[in-house]
Amino acid sequence: MAEKKKFPKGIYQRGNLLWLRYAGLDGKIIFEPTGTDKLKNAEALLHKRKAEIDSGKQPEIIKIKNYSFNELKDEYIKWAKRQRGYEKKLSVINKLADQFGHYPLRRFDTRMLEQFQTEQLEKGFKTEDENKGHKPATVNRYVATLKHMFTKAVDWNMVEEETLKRVRKVKLLEENNKRLRYLNKDECIALLNACKEHLKPIVITALNTGMRKEEILNLKWDNVDLKNGFILLDITKNGERREIPINRTLKETLSGIVRRIDIPYVFYAVRNQQDSENKDVNIKTAQRFGNIHRSFKTACKKAKIRDFHFHDLRHTFSSQLVMAGIDLTTVKELLGHKTLTMTLRYSHLAPSHKVKAVDVLDNTINDSSTIQKLYKT
Repeated sequence: MAEKKKFPKGIYQRGNLLWLRYAGLDGKIIFEPTGTDKLKNAEALLHKRKAEIDSGKQPEIIKIKNYSFNELKDEYIKWAKRQRGYEKKLSVINKLADQFGHYPLRRFDTRMLEQFQTEQLEKGFKTEDENKGHKPATVNRYVATLKHMFTKAVDWNMVEEETLKRVRKVKLLEENNKRLRYLNKDECIALLNACKEHLKPIVITALNTGMRKEEILNLKWDNVDLKNGFILLDITKNGERREIPINRTLKETLSGIVRRIDIPYVFYAVRNQQDSENKDVNIKTAQRFGNIHRSFKTACKKAKIRDFHFHDLRHTFSSQLVMAGIDLTTVKELLGHKTLTMTLRYSHLAPSHKVKAVDVLDNTINDSSTIQKLYKT
């Protein structure tokens, strides 16, 4: 018969978890679950409770129900509505809910989430539209969202902190951010020639501003000042305002777009919508572009450009500036990077700067030597 494990006074085991037993201010015995099987954590909580009682404060014991992931999802979505990038985050949350659904929050642990990482790398989500493995950066986005959801779950008393500690132990995967795909001048021309009428001004804007796709599709005329020649982005990915100059090519492009009073967006699609009163009549309505993925992919194929995504137009903008001799600090400001670290990925495209730096040193030394010779004679 196995010997029963002994615990310090005031701590005992019930099931797999440790519980506390202590007297409250009124002398009544309090039985409190610790939510952990770690003796060290249980002892720390017991010391905290006794300290509260010694100071004349009755411990406030919050009994947490056994919430499911779906219940956390519902609460987290309410919170996320106030955050930037809500639509993208909502997609991630829903896919996580499809995966974990009714799984109890208390049963999440490090091993389970590490297995989830492996599955996502190999197979992705088991849905009709996704049956292939994700890249490390994508998997990290799901795990990071999970971690934050559990952080909020502790704040909202939906799970014990012990579970959060297990979730936080999961390390993010190493990402390969070295990919830098950009177009040369001939490829830019070929792509623009291959774009359909609605897509061409969008691509021109991307090539001449370095703006992100959502920044372009969300662009409103109120943020465009053609007279003074700049675009003002109020809320960007890093939460800061950004002012982008409008060059001649972009000004001609924007000036050629028909501005409609019934839609605030610069780039819009005109669609036929059935009249509610007369179903035989179609009304042409203007709406913001939701997705241009298919048309952009078609244009790349027509231009014979492979392995190229819309975001690479931003890389093209940056790369062409650096190769033209524009300093990295200026490029950083145009891109809206918070630090120079992200912009340094383009530094290898500016070898001429290094040559100029050495030439300056060479000229300085030579000039100095010449002066010394003049004075010696």
